[in-house]
Amino acid sequence: MRIARFASVDAEPRYGIVDEGEIVVLRGHPLVAGYETTGERVALDDVRLLAPVIPSKVVCVGMNYADHRADMQFSNDSPERPLLFLKPSTAVVGHGDPIRIPPVDGRITHEGELAVVIGRVAKQIRKEDWRDYVFGYTIANDVSARDQMFADGQWARAKGYDTFCPIGPWIETELDPLAGVEIQTYVDDEPRRHGNTKNMLFDVPTILEFAADVWTLLPGDVIITGTPSGLGGFVAGQRVRIDIEGIGELSNPALARD
Repeated sequence: MRIARFASVDAEPRYGIVDEGEIVVLRGHPLVAGYETTGERVALDDVRLLAPVIPSKVVCVGMNYADHRADMQFSNDSPERPLLFLKPSTAVVGHGDPIRIPPVDGRITHEGELAVVIGRVAKQIRKEDWRDYVFGYTIANDVSARDQMFADGQWARAKGYDTFCPIGPWIETELDPLAGVEIQTYVDDEPRRHGNTKNMLFDVPTILEFAADVWTLLPGDVIITGTPSGLGGFVAGQRVRIDIEGIGELSNPALARD
């Protein structure tokens, strides 16, 4: 089942179930009100898809594919634990929203990633219970000001700019990330990154257990699980598209901020 957050012209955001080319409108947020419908259906082409959640925090996993570690010239030794960092909720935008590129030196890069949406409060959970805490899955782009990462010696500024975390287009509740899910990233339809979740160094259950030992994960929080191999930047005027098998497509144009 696919859950979308959407807006019609001059209307407040609403939630609905995507049913082919239509949205079956729900009475409220599905994490609060469940799946009771209003009886209304709207055409998908007649609404604007919004970021499917506005999380209290975005938990990010760095260097979670061996080939990406090699791209970044990190040690080839297997890490002992996931590398975690945070993005602010103000970085989140939805499908079709522009990525606003700030006037900074160096490359702005794309990182297409599988995103996990938390469905209930998770704190110090057991790995084997991980499915109990997952609402569903969506697509994320961990946009980064690459040169700032190395200049600062940490990643908060380089990855935390407004619009640097597109998420969408909706939440897929029935995906199995352990089965092996293909991830593709394109810039103006040119292939840039490719990978499969079966090649993660740390799988979703391990990440969820580790993250929930650090922070209390709240309903609607998002964990993005790392990007596969493929380096390359993008500039204003280009479009970044991320396709994830079983979910769909997240596409965002890049525009200059100023």
